[in-house]
Amino acid sequence: MAEQDRGAVPLAIGWASRDITPDRPNLLRGQFYVRVSKGVGDPITATALALEAPGAGGRPSQAIIVSCDLVGLSAEVQEQVRDALRPRLTDFDPQMLLIGATHTHDAPALAEGQYPEQGSEVMTPTEYAAFFVERVAEAAEAAWKARAPGGVSWGFGQAVVGHNRRAVYLDEAAQMYGKTDRDDFSHIEGYEDHGLNVLLTWDAQKALTGMVVNLACPSQATEHLQVVSADFWHETRQALRRQYGESLFVLPQCSPAGDQSPHFMLYDDLEAAMRGRRTYPDADLDVYLRGLEESVAQRTRKRLPERQEIARRIANGVDDVFEPAAADVRTDLVFEHRVETVELPARLVTDAEYKQAEAEYKTLEADAEMEASRRFVHMGRNRRVMERYERQKTHATRPVELHVLRLGDVAIATNPFELFLDFGLRMKARSKALQTFLVQLACDYSGYLPTERAVAGLSYGAEVASNQVGPEGGQVLVDRTVEVINGLWA
Repeated sequence: MAEQDRGAVPLAIGWASRDITPDRPNLLRGQFYVRVSKGVGDPITATALALEAPGAGGRPSQAIIVSCDLVGLSAEVQEQVRDALRPRLTDFDPQMLLIGATHTHDAPALAEGQYPEQGSEVMTPTEYAAFFVERVAEAAEAAWKARAPGGVSWGFGQAVVGHNRRAVYLDEAAQMYGKTDRDDFSHIEGYEDHGLNVLLTWDAQKALTGMVVNLACPSQATEHLQVVSADFWHETRQALRRQYGESLFVLPQCSPAGDQSPHFMLYDDLEAAMRGRRTYPDADLDVYLRGLEESVAQRTRKRLPERQEIARRIANGVDDVFEPAAADVRTDLVFEHRVETVELPARLVTDAEYKQAEAEYKTLEADAEMEASRRFVHMGRNRRVMERYERQKTHATRPVELHVLRLGDVAIATNPFELFLDFGLRMKARSKALQTFLVQLACDYSGYLPTERAVAGLSYGAEVASNQVGPEGGQVLVDRTVEVINGLWA
């Protein structure tokens, strides 16, 4: 690492992982209609990294960082994991646990009420949440108890994975996944960040034990499956383990990417043609195509090689930075961890938005032709807007849990949103850390947080039903995150 750290202390590191794949049919979260899983395409995983170092005044600095193959999880579920850890780890402060999600759209729901109830043969969200809490607590406990003297090193490279997914037209209206072959297409709304942040961990003998891989893209290449899947992180873990050993722990993190996806808005057919010229590891297509309508199956046949291509790019990016990173392993470094609650101004529902939600709710309620689960989901979205309109009369802010860690030259900071890329770029640009890992969808799931230009263009992700917090709150989050990060470098 470039910086000679003052106050450097020896670091202890532990890893563990657990399979969080349900063994029964379950409700898959991530679309506006019901999908009940018909099997497992690939396993979903919870991976835990435990860190500890001596701290000032005899109080150690601690963290357990967990990544899960899920769309997201609530603060309530994270608190249940903390409660499960309290009697198991009496030497660990549960508030130092943070859990993030990769945002695969093919993993179970954990909260009731998002979809209509199913039959008794289908695992309920409550049942899956109980299973999930126990498995994640096991992983966190095992990682903590496995900690041993070790070191870390960092690398920064590039991997083209995420793409801005909002098309803008000549009338300045925007649309998520809007068509770009329209006569009135103007441009893609925002920037893309192909930075690949890598944190490597090593044991006392300088053998590689694990890696944190952080990039600005949710894992939703194949987002309409009817089987459980980790999406492209499954192939990525396989590719990295082929390269660096089957026992390697891989902890994926999604940096702010609320307006990003792995889907190409431009060059999609050209990229598909290029993928057709490459050779990838064999995949069992029949498993992933199970239960899909033909139109969705065609799209999935195209997207599965996309997942393998993404894995190839990430693995190549890691390989490109591995040698210089491995040459600078630090076993003694500054390690600090701050946790606080930040009150963000809520996005207020206007009178017009309330009336629109009320009218849409009544229209949906009377629509007997619409598919039942879609009607249920959209009615729920409008009902929640109306509930917020009443609640904001007494509650005008949205509290969020913020974690900021310093690990030598590296900062790690969390947020609970599908945070639009620009906010993350503002944080990284102003951070005094040499390298800044930002983690969205951590410690809660608080919806999209869009930029002002996205709100002006409207469309899904930037309308009031999608946003508990708006652009004003996004800037407050940026400012406070940067303030806490830079305070660790004071």
